[in-house]
Order: sequence, then structure tokens, then C-alpha cells
Amino acid sequence: LLSCRLYCEEAKDPKRRSCQTVLAEALDIVVRSFAPILPHLAEEVFQYIPYKKDSEGVFRTGWINASSAWKKPGIEEAIEGACAMRDSFLGSISGKNALEYEVIIVIEPGLLFELMEALQAEETSSVSQLNEIMMASQTTLLSELPKETPSDANIIKGTFLINLEGGDICEQSSYKVIARPIAKAKCPRCRRYTSESSSTPCPRCLQVLAAGKGST
Repeated sequence: LLSCRLYCEEAKDPKRRSCQTVLAEALDIVVRSFAPILPHLAEEVFQYIPYKKDSEGVFRTGWINASSAWKKPGIEEAIEGACAMRDSFLGSISGKNALEYEVIIVIEPGLLFELMEALQAEETSSVSQLNEIMMASQTTLLSELPKETPSDANIIKGTFLINLEGGDICEQSSYKVIARPIAKAKCPRCRRYTSESSSTPCPRCLQVLAAGKGST
């Protein structure tokens, strides 16, 4: 997930920048957390942070002060729900390379479906947050099983309990996960199976490379 965003997206792409922001925030919190018991190590790490705006030292800049902007209603439940579906998907392919598969997630209309839509607005995507969590090459989000689903398809069923607003909103939703080998070729740049040819980058990578050439 991190490597794809950091190394495959365009340098100024919001996905890449947001990933860097999360890593920076996590490092800041971790350093301040162990500073009282490992002061010399914390100070050394703090002094080498390249984006730090001041040099007063870790003990002169205050305690942990996480922004309330990080607490978005429903985002924790969305990630946990997606991770539960990912576990179902990975369990169904028995240790095989997840990138060699596409995932179909079927959820009846309701709160869980809306949470997954927050992670993937398109029906099918290879670059959405939901697909990154699933670790597949492509993810499709549907409200009912596709008509062309074969009768012998391996359909993994599961449930997820959504608990919002301290228990005021509680809903248990069911989902189905179908994993099937993807028919596309491996992209030589991002290593996902999203290319029409093994010698040609996928559409996303072609767009990033073109944008890089245009900015030089």
C-alpha cells in the first residue's frame, strides 16, 4: 500500500502527499512518545527530521498534539470493514500472489456499502483506496452478484458489525467476496496486472510518466 503510493504515483499527487503526511505524523507521535524513556535517541531522531520547521528540540516543542481533523466519522469502520473483506479474499487464495487476482465485493445497499463507496467511488478500480487495502490488481464493488457468475464460483461469505457514534448507530451487514484470476498482463512499472502487454506500462503509469515528462 505505502510502496505503491510513494513510488508509483506522481510526485505531487494527493495520494502520495497524503501518505507522506501520515508517515510524518506517525513519526512525530512515536518520537514524542518514547522521548521520556529514551531521551537521547528521541532528540537525535528529532534533529534529523528533514521537514521540521524549528530546532528547539523534542522537549521544548510540547507533548503529543494530534489534530482533530484525523478523527473522521466512519473512516475507522470503513478501514476495518475493508480489512475484514481483505482477510476473506487472502484466505480464499491460499497464500498465492494477491496481485494475480481481481476481487469482486458484493454488499447489499446499506451502511456498509456506503462506507466502502467512500473508499472507492467507481464500480471497478485498480487505484482506489479500497483496492489498495485489498492488495489485488483490481477491485469491483457491487450491490448484487454479477449475472455471469459461474455456478461453481468460490464465494466467500462474511459479516461485519458497524458501530458508530458510541453505539447509537449499530448495524450488522453481510458481504460476499469473489476472487478470480485477472486476465491482464503485469505492468513493468507498478507490477500490478493492469496492463494490456507485459512490455507496456498500465494506463495509470503511462499517465504518471507523461505528467513527469511534461513538468521537466
